[in-house]
Order: sequence, then structure tokens, then C-alpha cells
Amino acid sequence: MLSLSNLKKELRASGTKERAKSAEWFFKTAPGQYGHGDVFLGLTVPKQREVAKKYIDLSLDDVEKLLHSKEHEFRLTALLILVYKYKSKTGNPASLKLRRTQIYKVYLRNTKWINNWDLVDCTASNIVGEYLASSAKASAGQRKILYKLAKSKNLWEKRIAIISTLYFIVKENKFKTTLEIAEILLKDEHDLIHKAVGWMLREIGKRDLKAEEKFLNKHIHKMPKTMLRYAIEKFPEEKRKYYLKK
Repeated sequence: MLSLSNLKKELRASGTKERAKSAEWFFKTAPGQYGHGDVFLGLTVPKQREVAKKYIDLSLDDVEKLLHSKEHEFRLTALLILVYKYKSKTGNPASLKLRRTQIYKVYLRNTKWINNWDLVDCTASNIVGEYLASSAKASAGQRKILYKLAKSKNLWEKRIAIISTLYFIVKENKFKTTLEIAEILLKDEHDLIHKAVGWMLREIGKRDLKAEEKFLNKHIHKMPKTMLRYAIEKFPEEKRKYYLKK
């Protein structure tokens, strides 16, 4: 029976103490670090994806309960189920739209539990980004939620804001929202935001180098070095040196 309790048993049975210990170090769970207090079972991501696909028909209520777990892998599996549910094309257009709206709302009311970079990076663009892109014509103001999240005091909400825009970059070849949110986050103090913004700028540069360089030339003296290094990672060596010396 594909129940929530069986899903948890399956995940617990697949973890190892060695991987859990390694994950605690990798995701910075020591006091004062961004992942302090997180609990790991020691599962691989491929295993979690396998379980998430198997339990795709779990009710949204049960997925939300799973997302409220202290165990990191339970939360990631819950989020992966949401992604697979969102991407599923089963149902008529009306039911698809309703399901995707429900998933989007579940995601945004549970940002408290989407509290590490892997949880954000695996899901934000696939749910928030795609939903806002598909709903843009219906409500031009819907993307305002990203600007609100970008101004949040919560590290993970800020990361959700910028990572969600990856969908606009990759699927729509549109950069305006990303660049505006990047500008909001220029003075953020956390390196996980620096890395995320730099990553999105790099993705823009793969598609429109002039657009990325225009942003860099305007803001380079305000940008944290980590953000800049991530943004110019794929530049030719001479151009990288040029920007690093500015």
C-alpha cells in the first residue's frame, strides 16, 4: 500500500549512518552554520527520486505532512513529489490548472520547511518559476511574489526568489525579472545568495553575453567577489581576468 507511513519506512530503510554523517558536514549543520539542527538519514538523491516517483499519487495533504518533517530527506522527497505532480500531464486542462495552482500554493505557504539550498534548487524553478511563467498572461502582477521573497529576511526565501527565475531564463529566454532580483540581492551578506545570483547571471550570459556584461559593468563595484566569480566562471580567461581586476 502506497501510504505515507510506508513511504517513510522505505526511506528510513535506505539510509546509512556513513552517508548521514557526510551529509551533516556537507550541509553545514554545526551550531552557527546555515543548516544547524538539520537531521539526515543518509540517502542518495537518486533513491529519493525513485521513491518520489513511486508515491506520486500521495495526497497533497500527506505530502504537506511529509514536508513538515525534521528529516532532511523526508522534506526533499516531499518536494520532489510536488515537482512530479506538477509536471504530470494526467487530467483535463481544468484539472491540470487546478492541481498546479494547489501545488504552487502549498509550496509558497511552506517556505519555512524549504530550508536548505538543495531543497530550493531542485524545486523552485520547476514549480514557482513555471507556474508564474504559465500564469503571466492571466495576471501580469503575479511575479511580484518573487520581489517580495527577494526582500525577505529569510535566507531561503531569497534563494527561492532568484532560483525561480531560472525557468524564465532557460525556457523563455527572458532575463528582466532575474536581473531586477539580482539587483535587489546585490548587497546581501550571505554567500549562498552570492552564489545563486552569480549562477543565474552565468546562465543569462550563456544565452546573451551582452546582457550579462551590461549588468556586470553597471554593478561590478558593488558585487561580492563570490557572486562575480560565479557569474564569470565560463568567460574566456582574459575576460575573466579583466573583470576580476576591475
